Amino acid sequence: MDLPAAAADPSDLRGGMPGRWKVLVSVVFGLFMVLLDSTVVNVAFPTLRAAFGSSLGATQWVLSVYVLAIGVTTPLAGFLGDRIGTKPVYLGGLALFAVASLACGFAPSLGWLIAARVVQGIGGGLSLPLGTAQLFRAFAPREQGLALGVFGIAILMAPALGPIVGGYLVTEGHWRWIFFVNVPIGALALALGGQWLVDFKRDDAPTASGVSVVLSGIGFGSILYAATRVSGDGWGAPVVVGGFALGLAALVAFALREGRRDDPLLDLGLFRNAVFRNANIVGYVATLALFGAEFLMPLYLQSLRGLSAFDTGLALLPLALAAGVATPLAGRLYDRVGPRPLVAVGYVLLIVNTWQFAHLTATTPLSTISVLLAVRGLALGMTVQTTLTTALGIVGPRQVGRASSLVNSTRFVVQALAVAVLSTVLVSTLSPDVAEMQGRAMADHGATAGPTAAGVDASSAGASSAGAAVAGAPSAESPDAAPAGEARASGVCVAVPGAGAAEAAMRSRACEENLRGFDAAYTVTFWAAIAAFLFGLTLPGWPGPWGGREGLREA
Repeated sequence: MDLPAAAADPSDLRGGMPGRWKVLVSVVFGLFMVLLDSTVVNVAFPTLRAAFGSSLGATQWVLSVYVLAIGVTTPLAGFLGDRIGTKPVYLGGLALFAVASLACGFAPSLGWLIAARVVQGIGGGLSLPLGTAQLFRAFAPREQGLALGVFGIAILMAPALGPIVGGYLVTEGHWRWIFFVNVPIGALALALGGQWLVDFKRDDAPTASGVSVVLSGIGFGSILYAATRVSGDGWGAPVVVGGFALGLAALVAFALREGRRDDPLLDLGLFRNAVFRNANIVGYVATLALFGAEFLMPLYLQSLRGLSAFDTGLALLPLALAAGVATPLAGRLYDRVGPRPLVAVGYVLLIVNTWQFAHLTATTPLSTISVLLAVRGLALGMTVQTTLTTALGIVGPRQVGRASSLVNSTRFVVQALAVAVLSTVLVSTLSPDVAEMQGRAMADHGATAGPTAAGVDASSAGASSAGAAVAGAPSAESPDAAPAGEARASGVCVAVPGAGAAEAAMRSRACEENLRGFDAAYTVTFWAAIAAFLFGLTLPGWPGPWGGREGLREA
């Protein structure tokens, strides 16, 4: 391992409190920027379409290419970090992201904006897994739970703040600032990282097969793209079936090819370890619950209850605040008692909470929803980072970079598929005439054709819809359209003064059908949470013996 002279031994970094916590502060600043951007752009979708005079399908690429770029790049991050150095690759990713954000803000055309979003995604895909690897190498095993718990505040808070920041800027007519805001944050993160981060590079520079790199890119990229098209085109559409088939074939070929290599690009053999496998399964459901809530609940609040994007972001804030409190506390407890009790308690909360969400009505008080979101935040704060810490805890510092790439890559795919499934379930209860009415309203309002987000973009409900669009929303191009970021039209479950009997009846039926869809979608996550609870009981920890990270590697 090649390290600067000032920290030739990693224990020097761990030995002093300032050193390792400086690493944590640096990583939090950097990845907060990346994760904030995953949702801040979504609420500006109708405004971007109007600003560039572009079609629905063309504008949707602003969201889709970011997801695809992150999904394709993430599997390579760990390998590049081992070969070139974790610090330069991580900082290079942040620099790409910040420069691309500046280019997005100055974009004179839609094509320019889409190209800049690709570069943003590449930067984010390089930095996300390597930021986590930095923390694992900086903190001693007995403190990794706390470190990842504090880091989890950024993981959970940044996507939740995106709709609030984006909604405010768009409402005030400053949509370009949703990109410019990344520049000072990125500059600070680069300055701190250049000063405080410690490099890691393997002495035996690993090599990667060009064929494997291509297969990985095709596999992850095709599956993510197909998942983003499900809501608009349906599971049987040629582009969806072809995308999933191509992606699956490429990933199978990738797995067979890499399985014969001594130093694979992504070590899929890690899934043979029961702790790694079960921690990831539990983590997938925790991620589904997190992004499922951020996907379903904005649709409910905006499309059914008529809240603006900004007000919806504020309504979701209790989830992020509660998670921000619970995550570092869970991290401290993880170091003492292990993952099993945290995951068990967290999923009991999540199971009960999801059942309550499955029975929301058109008149459920917003105060009640705030309490339910806060409870959900507590549950997610106990599970999301806990499972990540457990999964990466079984590998040594030498392998943690590529293990992080593997965990993040597979989570992106799971998130994409989860949103596709939930959106399908959501619209399954709509009758053809209601679906057609809402589809017309959605197109007029400038929303996306369906949930287009995956990975850290999975909470794009502020700009997308799975068919529960605001009925009767004004066209973004019409003279009477509401200002960007404002929701003038009421939700389908809100009575419209002066509406005729036929319109009122249609809205009532649309409200009832959409509520059944939300019930069904949350019920899916309810059963998934039960399955994750059972898997979580297999993880190590109290009341069994717990020896921290060293004990994990012996489990």
